[in-house]
Parts: sequence; structure tokens; C-alpha cells
Amino acid sequence: MERHDLIVVGAGPSGLSAAIEAAKRGLDVVVFDENARPGGQLFKQIHKFFGSKEHRAKVRGFRIGDELLAEADAAGVNVVLDATVIGLYEGREVVVRVGDVVRHVKGDAVLVATGAAENTLNFPGWTLPGVIGAGAAQTMMNLHGVKPGDHVLMVGSGNVGLVVSFQLLQAGCDVVALVDAAPRVGGYGVHAAKVARCGVPFYLSHTVVAAEGDDRVTGVTIGEVDADWKVVPGTEKYFDVDTICVAVGLSPMSQLLSMSGCDMVDDPKRGGYVPVCDEKGATSVPGVYVSGDVAGIEEASSAMIEGRISGVAIAEYLGYTDAADAGESEDKLEASLDTLRQGMFAPKNRGKTIETTEEGCPVSQHLLCHGYLDDDELDRYPGVTHMVGVHPVIECTQNIPCNPCQDACKKGCISIGEHITSLPIVVEDSHCIDCGMCVASCPGQSIFLVNEDCGDGTATVTLPYEFYPLPQVGDCGCALSRSGEPVCDAQVARVRSVKAFDKTALVTMSVPKEFAMAARMFKPAKDAEEVACHE
Repeated sequence: MERHDLIVVGAGPSGLSAAIEAAKRGLDVVVFDENARPGGQLFKQIHKFFGSKEHRAKVRGFRIGDELLAEADAAGVNVVLDATVIGLYEGREVVVRVGDVVRHVKGDAVLVATGAAENTLNFPGWTLPGVIGAGAAQTMMNLHGVKPGDHVLMVGSGNVGLVVSFQLLQAGCDVVALVDAAPRVGGYGVHAAKVARCGVPFYLSHTVVAAEGDDRVTGVTIGEVDADWKVVPGTEKYFDVDTICVAVGLSPMSQLLSMSGCDMVDDPKRGGYVPVCDEKGATSVPGVYVSGDVAGIEEASSAMIEGRISGVAIAEYLGYTDAADAGESEDKLEASLDTLRQGMFAPKNRGKTIETTEEGCPVSQHLLCHGYLDDDELDRYPGVTHMVGVHPVIECTQNIPCNPCQDACKKGCISIGEHITSLPIVVEDSHCIDCGMCVASCPGQSIFLVNEDCGDGTATVTLPYEFYPLPQVGDCGCALSRSGEPVCDAQVARVRSVKAFDKTALVTMSVPKEFAMAARMFKPAKDAEEVACHE
């Protein structure tokens, strides 16, 4: 029978990270993955990650995937693809089908990093072609270059629903609305804000009543729900759509662990039916470990660190490293993981209503209920300032673990401090040189460079822009508000796209100065008569 020191099930971010740490310490590691390409969800993720430099913040997911694969190859990890693990039995015996061949493989240790599966939502017409999961939409767009549809309704306002909504817009889809039965946006406010300013309306406390169509989706009806989650008669709204994209959460794929005899528990805060495990991923079955979403739903950044912790722990368990070396490595990794588990969206805060930020600022209810900040709420946050000349305006209003803006500004204009979840501030008496690095580096696209008075009745607003084709200097259009509504005429004054910005272009638009703090998106005119240019 084939034998390895460590068998890893799943070549996603967590599984690869664990394999790398174990292989670096001398273990013979094999990784089985059912897909044709390793990397899991990373290669679908074209957005920039949150966190700090050590968490690969401001790096796009697919680039992190490339880095992990290179690291695994250098460490000697054997990755076997198109390999479906169909059983995990006593003695850590893994049964895997590779092509048409079924293999029996034994490991001195087994790490299960199978991730999670998308939840579904049942409603009349939910089996029609055109009803798809958010993960399927990402696969179509970001792996195969195929538009999922022309007119899309998104169901779910968690981070997945928000991120995929924006990527649908980037792919040229019309996102007609974002719907969620919950009364508040579930994901990061900065993700919601960048969707809202593109003109996508949020219908919270709403659900899908029915998908319309005979052999495919041709429309959808939604309705408002009451406190008992029942549709309120007379609140129905109809949209012409060809696609309904569902992003209503994930469930850990823990079937192999249950099969192997691991103690299991139903834990809603971890995403459902999960194995009982310690902080190193060790389950109740000796030599069987878990990491990533199969142990509890979190972000990919957390999953990678969890994997590394488990890889180190397995190396110690099998005697490839001593307790002192393992303890030192694990302490560093656990400290890094702990920083990602702080702030408003920490696992300990799931299900809680947070009323104020760590700084004592009232949380924007308008953002939570409508997807964007109200103009009257802006000045309560420390990143929103009014200065002479070009200066950053930071519309980051929630305690999220993220600090690339602080590292990006070489002039020290932006500070978060030592606590990674603190709201960014604009440093008093600092001098912005209009380099734009903070705008391009912000994973939430929540930083703008504003000159509130250019001296000729106009103001300029520099914003992050990730759509094609890029506007050109002199192009006319209109400026959109945070809600996506047109507020004034606008003209492109400058466009910057350099390698250091990593595909985030910086578009500077000229607007009447009274709209300097309201204009947050540029919409090009379809023709010269559609929008009159501001003179």
C-alpha cells in the first residue's frame, strides 16, 4: 500500500499552506484535490486582500495562489489533481480515485482541508437554468472569461455577495439589485459602498418570491419580509433578469471527518456541522487534523494561517521538529491569526449588533440599511478631513483588520497605529503629494484624494477605477453619489495606471466645487449629448 508521512485532502489556501510548512520540515507530503487546478478559491478571487503585509494585504487572490503554488513546488510538495478522495477510514487510510483508478493510501497523519460548499435557497423556480451560486459566477467570470448573464439579481449581502456583485459589474453585467432577508448588510461596509456607488440598489428585509420563466430565468419577483420572515402582501417587486445569483452562506464540507469517526458538533458560529478540534487543528482521532473552512467558516487569509499552524503541529506530532521550534513558530502564527480575528467582524461578534466603533464613533445605520454612507454622517469619522489642496478622504468607517493605506503613504499622511482594526486617520499638518498609492492600495476602495477648491469654481476627486475601457483625459460624463445617483456633470482631468497600482486605475474628475464631498464615481457619457460637460 502506498504510504506518506502526511496526506492533505484539498489543495486550497489552507491545505497548501499546511503542506508547505510540513514539507519544509522534512515530511513526505502528498496533496489530493478533485479539481484540475490547485489553489482552491484563490484563483477566482481577483479582489485585493485585507489585513497587513504579513497577511498579503493589497495582493489579489489569484496572485496569492501563484505564490503558494511556487512555494509548495519549492518545498517538494506532491500535488495530485483530478483526485477525488472518497473515503477516510481507520488507521488514516485514504481511498482516492485518480482518473479511473482507485488507490488506497495510508498516512502517518492526515489533514482534511476540504473547505466549504455554497448554501442554496429554495423558492419557486429555483431549479431553472439561470439560478446559480456566487461561486459558480466567479468560476465563469474569473477562470473562463464567460459572463454569467446580462441582467443579474444578487441574493445575499455578506462579503461573498458583495464582492461577486462588484465582479459582475466589472464583467459588464447589469446588477439590477442586491437582496437580503436580513435587515442589515452582512459584509464589510466598504464592499457594500463600492457596489452602491455603481448604482446598485439594496433591498434589505426582502427575499425572492419566485423566479419567472419556462425553460430559463426571464424575471424575478421579490417581496419584503416581516419579523417572522414571511413575505408582506403587496410589497412584491418584479425585475427583468436572466440570472439570479445566490450567495447565502457556506457550509463546511465535513463528510470525510464524520466518516472517519471524529467527534462532531453542530456549531452555527462556525458555519454548521464541524469537527471538534483544538487550536492546532487536531481532532479527536489521533493523527487526523483539520484546517480552513471545514473547521469553521472564515476568510481565506485566516485559512492560510490555520493551515500553517496545523502543518507545524503535524511536524511536531510525527517527530520532525521539537516542541521548542514548533512552539515558537505556532506562537508567531497564532499572533498573526489573532489580528485577523479582531474588530467588528471577529468570530466572537457574530450575531451581535455593534453600535459604536472602537473609537466611540456611532456606526452608520444608513450604511448598514442602504449600503452607503449618508452625507450627514461623514464628518464623524477620523479619516474624513477638510484641508487646503489635495488631501486624502478615507471613508473607512468600520473596525476591519486592514492597514495597507498606512504602509502605502511614504509621507506619513495616514495612520492606523499599532492596532490593525483602528479606523485610519489623516495626520494633522501632513503634506499629501498626490501620489495616489493609498487609493490604489486600499482593498476596500474607500480612499479618495480630494482638492475641494481648485480656485476656479471646481474641485477634483481622484477615485479608484477597475472597469474597462478606462476613461480618457477630457472625457465627459456625470459624477455619481455614494448611492449611485447622478449629482453633477464631470470631466476626466487625469488617468493614472502604473504597475505599482496593480490594475487599479486612478481617475481624477473635475466637478463643481460644491460637489467635492459628494461625487464618488465617474460614469462616462454614451455620447456627447447625453451629459453636458462642466465648463
